[in-house]
Amino acid sequence: MEPGGSSTERGDGCFLYYAYGSNLLRERLLLSNPSAALCAVARLQDFKLEFGHHQGRTSSVWHGGTATIVQSPGDEVWGIVWKMNASNLISLDKQEGVEDGIYVPIEVNVYTQARKVLTCRSYQMKDYVCGPPSPQYKKESTCLLYQMHHQYIITGLPATLQGTAGFPLDGW
Repeated sequence: MEPGGSSTERGDGCFLYYAYGSNLLRERLLLSNPSAALCAVARLQDFKLEFGHHQGRTSSVWHGGTATIVQSPGDEVWGIVWKMNASNLISLDKQEGVEDGIYVPIEVNVYTQARKVLTCRSYQMKDYVCGPPSPQYKKESTCLLYQMHHQYIITGLPATLQGTAGFPLDGW
């Protein structure tokens, strides 16, 4: 998928973005992407959430490992689908490090709780080397988990979110 272009763009000038990790937090996403609106809670089948480093190098932003999704038959990652204006595609790519070659945009099919399939843009770390999440990412993620718990009670995310929504707390 070419940066700045999207096969997931809809006829209404918007696209769907499947978020996991720190982009589950609306406030973080809105910093550079003001059009983001919650569309659905969704499950990405046959993937798992991992933490790591691009080419084995520690993130200068997070000072440690950051989240990515990797194919893993039988696993799943719960996340959020955001509906965004196509004008935010470039800012989202920039936020995700596409121009720096850290993440690449991918197209994924996710399943909503209403059993609807949505085709979305998401991101996967390029040249990924497994590693623990950074202390900063863990701290922000733990705070996010508590905020998400309240939000998910409202939106109805299954109780099995630990380990599938981006923030497995066991072993941290």
